[in-house]
Amino acid sequence: MATVKKLEPGVVLAAAPMMLDPNFRRAVILLCEHSDEGSFGLIVNRPLPIRSEELDEMLHGQHALLSFGGPVQPTSLHYVHDLADEIPGSEQISAGVYWGGDFSFVQTLAGSTALAERDIRFFLGYAGWGPGQLEAELATNDWILGNSSRDLIFKTDADSVWGTVLERLGGHYALLANFPSNPRLN
Repeated sequence: MATVKKLEPGVVLAAAPMMLDPNFRRAVILLCEHSDEGSFGLIVNRPLPIRSEELDEMLHGQHALLSFGGPVQPTSLHYVHDLADEIPGSEQISAGVYWGGDFSFVQTLAGSTALAERDIRFFLGYAGWGPGQLEAELATNDWILGNSSRDLIFKTDADSVWGTVLERLGGHYALLANFPSNPRLN
């Protein structure tokens, strides 16, 4: 797979193996928005070990998977899905992956049991960068750009996402996929 060279919605940012920030260590972020004003993304490989009863209530008792989307505004709720035809106002991020849309339609789908966990992912918080900040982090090799896919976002096990992104890039990136989590213990 070709290396991604451009920051734009739909690319993923894989944390470089030496990233030490605990919020982003081995994180994979789906970039949802990028402009001269800044960038917005959601960490796709940090499932939360709890269920949100409040979210389940909003979804008429249907259980929903909840993930840590990033350290910015950790109580804000965001979602990505593959239901563009059912949720008006959705923004296409990549093929088969949409961001946001009218939450009342999400609730309607949940109430009719037409909503499945494999169709939608919920996130608390997000990752955000001010103008030029993400570009500066790329220049210091903090992030590796990759391609997103519906399978990566909705079907790949969270523990495998980081390695999968690097393996798909091939070459020396594929070797990094096996880089030990703590090189001191190697």
